[in-house]
Amino acid sequence: MLLYLHGFNSSPQSDKGLVTARYIAQHFPQLSFFQPQLPATPAAAMTLLIEIVEQALAKGESLHFIGSSLGGYFASYLAETYGGRAVLINPAVTPYALFDDFIGQQYNPYTDETYQILPEHKQEVALYDTEVILNPERFLVLLQSGDEVLDYQQAVNKYHCCQLLIEAGGDHSFIGYEQQLDRICQFLFLNK
Repeated sequence: MLLYLHGFNSSPQSDKGLVTARYIAQHFPQLSFFQPQLPATPAAAMTLLIEIVEQALAKGESLHFIGSSLGGYFASYLAETYGGRAVLINPAVTPYALFDDFIGQQYNPYTDETYQILPEHKQEVALYDTEVILNPERFLVLLQSGDEVLDYQQAVNKYHCCQLLIEAGGDHSFIGYEQQLDRICQFLFLNK
């Protein structure tokens, strides 16, 4: 099972989400591929993700994750907690430290949804922190130094013991992501 986790105020309809879905459909049509629209609150998002993961485990499926930004933060928790391998793209490292900037009304342009970020959501997201990576062999982390949303150096510090691909320049969306899909799938063992 491959689970794609989008970032904050994003969707499976983002450029990365669409490119990933097309690539998987073309190269791995037999693969159980899930790309859910995550609920706006951290607890609801993680409840949905854990349900998908536990159903896959109950079927005896191996776990593979691709997570972008906040999705990378969630994927870290899932891979550390349930096993499997994860590719993180410009992952959020301490999203709870940024939540104060987002408290109040938010708008997701992909879903046309307006919702509220509340102070308690900061504590919710902090529950899924993987402060120390205990299984570095499970992670491939793709970073671009030009990320205008997150400080890529935080991810370098946290995931220093994992496989890292650091590109100069770029941005938070990870420019050239589609060229990394072969490498991503090789790391995830999807070709086996």
